[in-house]
Amino acid sequence: MNTVIRKIGNSEGVILPKEVLEQAGLATGDRLNAIVSEDGVKLIKAGPDFEEELAHARVFMDKYRDALAKLAK
Repeated sequence: MNTVIRKIGNSEGVILPKEVLEQAGLATGDRLNAIVSEDGVKLIKAGPDFEEELAHARVFMDKYRDALAKLAK
């Protein structure tokens, strides 16, 4: 399947055909992990613990906001 990277608001995105979503067992609103490798980008449905990991990451980022801002410079 070929698709094109398109401008979506201030971001870029790829539109996946309905048939591809059905074959992959995906639906609107599902979260995906993007894994970049030498061969390209692989999208994998995020596991049920993804939301929990994201919550921990947000707590960490809030706690160390100043240090992370200095490191980002």
